[in-house]
Amino acid sequence: MKVDSKVETRGVSETSPSGDGGTTLRVVLVTGLSGAGRTSCLKVLEDLGYEAVDNLPLPLVERLLDPRPQRPIAIGLDFRTRGFDSEALIGELERLRARPDLDATILFLDCDSEVLARRFTETRRRHPLALDRPVGDGIDRERQLMGPVREQADDIIDTTALSAADLRRELRNRLALERRQSVVLTVLSFSYRHGLPREADLVFDVRFLENPHYDPLLRPLDGRDPRVGARVSSDDDFKPFLDNLTRLLAPLLPRYYSEGKSYLTVAIGCTGGRHRSVFVAEELARWLGEQGHQVSVHHRDMERSPS
Repeated sequence: MKVDSKVETRGVSETSPSGDGGTTLRVVLVTGLSGAGRTSCLKVLEDLGYEAVDNLPLPLVERLLDPRPQRPIAIGLDFRTRGFDSEALIGELERLRARPDLDATILFLDCDSEVLARRFTETRRRHPLALDRPVGDGIDRERQLMGPVREQADDIIDTTALSAADLRRELRNRLALERRQSVVLTVLSFSYRHGLPREADLVFDVRFLENPHYDPLLRPLDGRDPRVGARVSSDDDFKPFLDNLTRLLAPLLPRYYSEGKSYLTVAIGCTGGRHRSVFVAEELARWLGEQGHQVSVHHRDMERSPS
């Protein structure tokens, strides 16, 4: 997915100061393209402690918040929602944002058109806007309808290449309710053969390092194995690279946090995504943990069969 987002990602706590001594209630409007994962997203948010409501007519959104819910709330909306149009949804968000007792945001789920079409085909479902036309026509029409909403979204997740576990991790990183002390970081290794990771904020290429793939004894292993790590770290350029990388990141992370960015994905790529990128990602994650950051590591392409 490209996990895309605007610069601002709003607060990560269940409640936050409202400016008048009270607290604000978290409200997340979950929307996006049909087939991009809205229902799955709501289930994850429910697991994270939100009250989840789907397909609520727009005129009833504010009524749902009075009396005030006991838990943060996630509301699923799309063009099939009764009373929906883009301007109406944006207007509803503006009204919610104007309330001092609420912290209201829009989460938009996006996906490549080709992947959306394949999902509809595999599930044998018709696109709601293409009941008597090719599914691609419906996807194109929906993009036009939802374009203004996407422009107003506080957070955008592209689910094109996301597994269910990946989506859960992204939602936990962005919308978990516990208060965080620093940027939540994901270090991601990947293979350039399979494309740049859509969720990456920063990408670093380690294909210049010696490649263990060409050693028959190391080829079946991955970058978590000490023997592979020893081979990669024996490259004269490895230590200067890692030192420079950590020096680059050290002053950036506090700035990302001060600007309201509560998550950051640093991607490390090599040719096959199995040896060099995995080892460097593990080393970088270890350093970040030593600096006191919450960090998770994900190896996107490590389990693919080596060629």
